[in-house]
Amino acid sequence: MSGAEEAGGGGPAAGPAGAVPAGVGAGAGVGAGAGASAGPAAALGEAAGPGIPDEAGLAGARQLQEVAGDSDAPPKKRLRAAETAEAAAAAAAGSGKLEERLYSVLCCTVCLDLPKASVYQCTNGHLMCAGCFIHLLADARLKEEQATCPNCRCEISKSLCCRNLAVEKAVSELPSECGFCLCQFPRSLLERHQKEECQDRVTQCKYKRIGCPWHGPYHELTVHEAACAHPTKTGNELMEILDEMDQSHRKEMQLYNSIFSLLSFEKIGYTEVQFRPYRTDDFITRLYYETPRFTVLNQTWVLKARVNDSERNPNLSCKRTLSFQLLLKSKVTAPLECSFLLLKGPYDDVKISPVIYHFVFTNESNETDYVPLPIVDSVECNKLLAAKNINLRLFLFQIQK
Repeated sequence: MSGAEEAGGGGPAAGPAGAVPAGVGAGAGVGAGAGASAGPAAALGEAAGPGIPDEAGLAGARQLQEVAGDSDAPPKKRLRAAETAEAAAAAAAGSGKLEERLYSVLCCTVCLDLPKASVYQCTNGHLMCAGCFIHLLADARLKEEQATCPNCRCEISKSLCCRNLAVEKAVSELPSECGFCLCQFPRSLLERHQKEECQDRVTQCKYKRIGCPWHGPYHELTVHEAACAHPTKTGNELMEILDEMDQSHRKEMQLYNSIFSLLSFEKIGYTEVQFRPYRTDDFITRLYYETPRFTVLNQTWVLKARVNDSERNPNLSCKRTLSFQLLLKSKVTAPLECSFLLLKGPYDDVKISPVIYHFVFTNESNETDYVPLPIVDSVECNKLLAAKNINLRLFLFQIQK
């Protein structure tokens, strides 16, 4: 029996060694169906036979080693590249554990880490985790370019790329180390273990609400709570702690009470708004968003938005924000005092905290200053930038004296 037959499990479906994706970036053979007939050994770059190094896999390992040695690359990416290069070299040489070889095959081609949630693939089968995929689309929007796969440079978009469910399931079954007890668990069970089952997970004292600052492993919690001094505090000491808690609670209640108060106004209007991307006419163009004209409260309005307050190169910044302004386009006979807020649209999953803004519109002062769109973090901002349009819901309340 030849070496190729042994590597393919004795069947003729192993195929020629040159047709087998190997090393890093070979995710197409796992989920796209192109390598479904090649057998698991061929997918790992072993078609040349056991013990014979795979040249394509070694080339991939050398490419990762170059990234690891690149001083311009981010430190975290250099570390991941070094770890993945070792796994790729071991896979190409036919050594190492199966999970180590799968790591080099299933890792994201951008961050070189195993995907934690959704996995997307380009038309050529290269894998990207959801965070990197969204980030690539957002960067392309900011630079007014077509997003491309970092491996093969083919065009990528939400319509061109698809989920790779086979890779997602395979990754969820790979072992991963608990950060507390250092035991190995399937990735699909690791989160539950760390939150509920691990005896070494970091936990807090049940008396933290009355000021106990203790943090420690779960197996020491019972001993600590039995000896904790906070349950024996005097009433005066507890009142000071409760006053601090009440202050933070009052701020939250003030916002919701304001919203309920506005809902009792006579003139209330809301509408779905769609921000569309445009470019300025400057020599160095800048991205901005604008909605078509819409009518609320018998007046015509427009919303505009900008990224990072129109800084020169927002694509070079890790921290991204959106700010917006409301413009009154129709003429008014008297000052128009309004409160307004933007919330997420009915079909979006972006997280926006409600913030109420106030402004008095006149014919001379018909546009607000740019105010922050209260997005939770830069990840949520990237979700909006990666979309073709930004869909939100505007509420307007006319204040009558």
